[in-house]
Amino acid sequence: MHFGVCGDPRVASVAARESYDFAEWTVAELLKPREPESEFRAALNEVRGAEIPYPVLNQFIPGDLKITGPDVGFTELREYVTVACKRAEQAQVEVIVFGSGGARQVPEGFDAQLAHEQLVTFCSMAAPIAGDHGVTIVVEPLCVAACNVLNTVSECAALVREVSHPSFRLLVDAYHLMKDGDSYDDIVAHAELLSHAHIATPANRLTPGAEPCDFAQFFAALATGDTTKESQSTKESHESRIADPEKELRKALLLMRRLVESAQVIGGRQL
Repeated sequence: MHFGVCGDPRVASVAARESYDFAEWTVAELLKPREPESEFRAALNEVRGAEIPYPVLNQFIPGDLKITGPDVGFTELREYVTVACKRAEQAQVEVIVFGSGGARQVPEGFDAQLAHEQLVTFCSMAAPIAGDHGVTIVVEPLCVAACNVLNTVSECAALVREVSHPSFRLLVDAYHLMKDGDSYDDIVAHAELLSHAHIATPANRLTPGAEPCDFAQFFAALATGDTTKESQSTKESHESRIADPEKELRKALLLMRRLVESAQVIGGRQL
């Protein structure tokens, strides 16, 4: 398993010193799909100064660019995805996280089946564009407090199978999973679809080790899945509030490494 941290280049520079493998930022901050090329180039130069790669980005679609509901503009969505993925290739981004709760939130009273069809249409459009630029989109289950659709691992796994494209895969997030009491068994059941993971404490969304939280079952579920060779190199970022990077990043990395060591032999494979 490769360990990363979600944060800006200041946080990433600390992560580099602490021997993290990578950092993760947002699509808007690095790729700037709605901004001129010059703004993207400036952001790219900034992350290159962090001395750690940024192969993963999150917050794919902005909240005002709707994927479900009566105001969906698929032409605008296609243009946004195309610019984002072209720039992602230039920035050597490998994975983009499709959480985007505001964009995919189903309006109250809107037909659920139609919303599902809209989600499938969007993902089926975005996946081949991403694939053309060497990018994999991973769909993230969000807790019900964050979004009203695609809340569980099994629901997101079903979407991945329905879209059925190699550049559209699954993410699991310890924070959202533990917040709603989602099933660890479903991580195992759908592990062959898994390409990325997030982790944070469910109480206050802090870094591992910053407050009491037992992540053993989460890591055990990752370890026991009957996964493919590709998913054995899963990246994991802690996506959390970081008050003191100098102190918290080292503690979090040590804890995550211990959790991996305790789970490595489960299922006859290594994370």
